[in-house]
Amino acid sequence: MIEKIGIKCMCDFNILNEEEKQMYHERLLTCANNFGGKNFFLQLLEAIRETKPHPLISSNMSFNIELGSITWDKVIFNDKLQLLVKARKNETEQDNLLPPKDMKNYKKILNMVRTLRPIVFHVKPADKENGSGFFFQPFDVIDKDKTKLNFLFDILFFCSIDTSKRILNYVSKK
Repeated sequence: MIEKIGIKCMCDFNILNEEEKQMYHERLLTCANNFGGKNFFLQLLEAIRETKPHPLISSNMSFNIELGSITWDKVIFNDKLQLLVKARKNETEQDNLLPPKDMKNYKKILNMVRTLRPIVFHVKPADKENGSGFFFQPFDVIDKDKTKLNFLFDILFFCSIDTSKRILNYVSKK
């Protein structure tokens, strides 16, 4: 299941409306359950946050813990990761990962998106009895001028553990 949502930056979960919160909750809970449940998923996130250097720049294109693994199909270099981190900070303000075309770093960010967009990340539990896993791509391309980080990519590699817990444990007020 490749996720295709890109409403607002859900790392600031509090600014989302009830419908968006419920949607993120359901999708993340489904992924967590496909990895063995909330606790296994949160352990994966904690392991990612603790790993230095950042797991995305692993030359063997994988991240492994006892509970499972994440694999991808292309090496990501540190310069691309650093550019992605900078662009990610502006995504919430601009509602777009891509800066305006007249900005100095537009071409660099566009090339980074073009380089990373085809990558597919596969998240699989170590024991198949824990779930089937899930996969996703790093970006949701809305149109030729608008690109957003895929929410699973953002949750797995960048958002805080607290945000992930809030999303997983969200209860609708409706």
